[in-house]
Amino acid sequence: MNQRGSLDIRNVGKHYEVDGQRLDVLDDVDLKVEPGSFISLVGPSGCGKSTLLRLIVGLDDEYSGEILLDGRRVSGTSLDRGIVFQDHRLLPWLTLEENIGLALLNAELPEDEKRRTVAEHIALVGLKGFETAYPHQLSGGMAQRAAIARGLVGRPEILLLDEPLGALDALTRVRLQEEILRIWRAEKVTMILVTHDVDEAIYLSDRVVVMNTGPGRIVRELDVDLPQPRDRATHAFVDLKRQVLEHMGEYVHAEAA
Repeated sequence: MNQRGSLDIRNVGKHYEVDGQRLDVLDDVDLKVEPGSFISLVGPSGCGKSTLLRLIVGLDDEYSGEILLDGRRVSGTSLDRGIVFQDHRLLPWLTLEENIGLALLNAELPEDEKRRTVAEHIALVGLKGFETAYPHQLSGGMAQRAAIARGLVGRPEILLLDEPLGALDALTRVRLQEEILRIWRAEKVTMILVTHDVDEAIYLSDRVVVMNTGPGRIVRELDVDLPQPRDRATHAFVDLKRQVLEHMGEYVHAEAA
């Protein structure tokens, strides 16, 4: 019996037609994601990481192969799959609580339960007291916390994170990484992160999936068997980073420099 949050990607391919020519974006992608796990997708630009996330969340149904959530084929968007983008995409004319509440607009819940759920998730991301603030009154990090709350408020089985920290300064990014780990442990939700930051992938994930181009495909999966909290300066952390970069084709030996 499948547990909630079990994702099975089988032989997935995706292509576009550009000026009458076929452009293959993904080819023969196979990936199994266990319930409650945290995996990261890394790879060079154009390898199809974000495209794969769009297929999982249901924003694009035109692909070959199968994407199964809990044994059922993914079709269209649903509250069982949340997503957070690099841009927080908060509507500027709505307050924080109204923006988060938008995710429950079509949920079959009583209004008082919707309000209670929104309040719980505002507290979860550490924004209690900012319920009536507008997006322009929030810092970049606070806005991304709000976006994470919006992604989680529908209690999805999987939360997809598409470069959610990419636009933040280094210090805010590190702080938000800690917040994401805390939220993951609290919610016990399956998380899939797309990032260009190999350090971030190793620090957050229990598995790193390396993709490459020509067309987009998975070239390696590496388990991150490092204790939490992780120290980025340890030999084991640095060695795993080197392995990931090698499989991305971006590692250059110091003696060749």
